[in-house]
Amino acid sequence: MEASKQEAIVSENKRKFRRICVFCGSRSGNRTSFSDATLDLGKQLVQRKIDLVYGGGSAGLMGLISQTVYNGGCHVLGIIPKALLPHEISGETIGVVKIVADMHERKSEMAKHADAFIALPGGYGTMEELLEIIAWSQLGIHDKPL
Repeated sequence: MEASKQEAIVSENKRKFRRICVFCGSRSGNRTSFSDATLDLGKQLVQRKIDLVYGGGSAGLMGLISQTVYNGGCHVLGIIPKALLPHEISGETIGVVKIVADMHERKSEMAKHADAFIALPGGYGTMEELLEIIAWSQLGIHDKPL
C-alpha cells in the first residue's frame, strides 16, 4: 500500500471518534498507576483531537482527565446530577458542565454525546455506569464501542 493511502487511513481512524465518554472515580484511588493511566489516556485523547465527555467532577481521576484534555485544547463536557454537586465539585469546574436531575439522566446524556466509552478505575458508581452502558449495548439501545 502506498504511504499516502496508509496515512489517510490512519488519519481517518484517528477521527472516527470525536467524543469519548470516560467513566472514572471522583477520587484518585490508592495506587499511583491509576493517575498515571488517567494522564496517559488524557494525553492520547488530546493527541488524537478527541473531546471528552465525563461525570463532571473536579476531584480525583475525573478532575485529572478533564484538566488534561482541557489544557490540551480539546472540548470537555461534564455531566453531573444536582445531588452530587457538593460531593464531586471541589474547586473550579473544567470546560462545560451540564447539571441534570439524576443519575439516569446523567448516563443518558453521556451516552447521547459520546461516540465510544472507556472506564478507568473508580468505585461502585463507575462500575454501575459502565454496566448500564454494557446492558444498553446488549439490548441494542446503542452500538457504540466500549
